[in-house]
Amino acid sequence: MIMELIEKIGSRQARIGVVGMGYVGLPLIIEFVKAGFPVTGFDVDGEKVQCLTKGESYIRYIDITPLVEADDRFEATTDFSRLEGMDCIVICVPTPLSKNREPDMRYVDGTAKMVVRRLRKGRLVVLESTTYPGTTDERVRSILESGGMKAGDDFYLAYSPEREDPNNRDFSLKRVPKVVGGYTDECLRTARALYDTIVEKTVPVSSTKVAEACKLLENIYRSVNIALVNELKVLFDRMGIDVWEVIEAAKTKPFGYQAFYPGPGLGGHCIPIDPFYLTWKAREYGMVTRFIELAGEINTFMPDYVVSRVMAVLNGYGKALRGAKILILGLAYKGNVDDDRESPSYHLMEKLETLGAEVDYHDPYIPVMKPSRRFPHYAGKCSVEPRRGYDLMLIVTPHDEFREIDFASFGIPVVDTRNMVSNGGSWLHKA
Repeated sequence: MIMELIEKIGSRQARIGVVGMGYVGLPLIIEFVKAGFPVTGFDVDGEKVQCLTKGESYIRYIDITPLVEADDRFEATTDFSRLEGMDCIVICVPTPLSKNREPDMRYVDGTAKMVVRRLRKGRLVVLESTTYPGTTDERVRSILESGGMKAGDDFYLAYSPEREDPNNRDFSLKRVPKVVGGYTDECLRTARALYDTIVEKTVPVSSTKVAEACKLLENIYRSVNIALVNELKVLFDRMGIDVWEVIEAAKTKPFGYQAFYPGPGLGGHCIPIDPFYLTWKAREYGMVTRFIELAGEINTFMPDYVVSRVMAVLNGYGKALRGAKILILGLAYKGNVDDDRESPSYHLMEKLETLGAEVDYHDPYIPVMKPSRRFPHYAGKCSVEPRRGYDLMLIVTPHDEFREIDFASFGIPVVDTRNMVSNGGSWLHKA
């Protein structure tokens, strides 16, 4: 049975189904299509299906030309009954946090329940959604086995964490090593055979739990180090020291140091969320992950620090925050992308408005705010061009376009949280 599937994968006859066509699923679909597979993309969002059907990309930096040129080898659909025809099913659905910072597994559970109703013998199911160790072996396997078949015997189950870095031209999906863990050795063998067709290198590990923990370690490492420089930024500001100059000097050391940069808060799906999956799971083992939670507290505090800096700067100009008109530059969570997931800009906008400010935003990549789970009231708000009439501009996202703006011409204070403006006068304030 295993050789039949591996042979179908090798000959590119295996039918691939990718559930979730977002920032993780869409690049994966493109690579499978480029490798010669027949691919079906599944999503509950009909607008995504319509866009792809018309040959349009809904993620600005992702070129879907390979899908347009794939003829009949690619199709997007909202009809999940068609999962029955797939040989390999890859799950790339969101794993957000609840209001109490606990894992919200509704999307993973819901997808697994849809898959089990269409699962047939000899098929491969891979979870890519970032989650806590044990999700694949315990949670997903339990749902899939409720249909009467056994993982490792009747079907194959694996976990391979996504390692997407939006718009990173140096490290595309194909170039980044793919960690793969299987429920059994045969599960691992099958999953490796699949991913070997689209990436330069696969990295096998002993279990799905190790693969899940690998992704969490990567993001917790970043979260902790960002928290460190965020804390130092606040301290050095009080000491009259420019943290950005300190970092540039430290970077000259050729060993034992890696540069991380402060910011107005964490954004994206990974770093603000993933560490809390492990802190939640750790409680099951009677442990409190104090180091991880402290980093989370520091990073979560940063929007409040930025707001305090905005208030101080306005006060210095004899203006109150209440009634002040503020333009936030950047809605995306990172530069040069249209990805606004968990962006600190949303938190800053809400905090400033709560304190009485009038807030607009400018982002060349996001002309209109999209609906979101946490900030639904901002849906439909439109980007405006930088102009006179504001009391302060707040740089939140390091888009390259912002380096071309002549901020001095506006005659108002600018608070820069990303070290974007290098030559400023008394109007420039770092935060």
